[in-house]
Amino acid sequence: QVWLVESGGGLVQAGGSLRLSCAASGSIYIIEAMGWYRQAPGKQRELVATIISTSSTNYADSVKGRFTISRDNAKNTVSLQMNSLKTEDTAVYYCHTRNLLTSRDYWGQGTQVTVSS
Repeated sequence: QVWLVESGGGLVQAGGSLRLSCAASGSIYIIEAMGWYRQAPGKQRELVATIISTSSTNYADSVKGRFTISRDNAKNTVSLQMNSLKTEDTAVYYCHTRNLLTSRDYWGQGTQVTVSS
């Protein structure tokens, strides 16, 4: 079992920045990749960014060049630095990981990010 707890959401004006953090606990040895997804009202949950170890990253085209995902394996945390925020970035952001052995998905409780114009 893995537990994920997010923090750092909030309200920001367009063009501003926010940093999300996610702390993992439990059976950390069973996970490899960690990432962030988001879900806007009336839309499906979508991938934002993923990271394997500390160097292999993947981003949605809509956030490339604006968002940066990073990971601290010693602290079992993953962060998402979001710059140049746009109103369309407004969503609930979820931390995610997956069990390497069973492919079971683990999700955090979600944190609201609201970008005002």
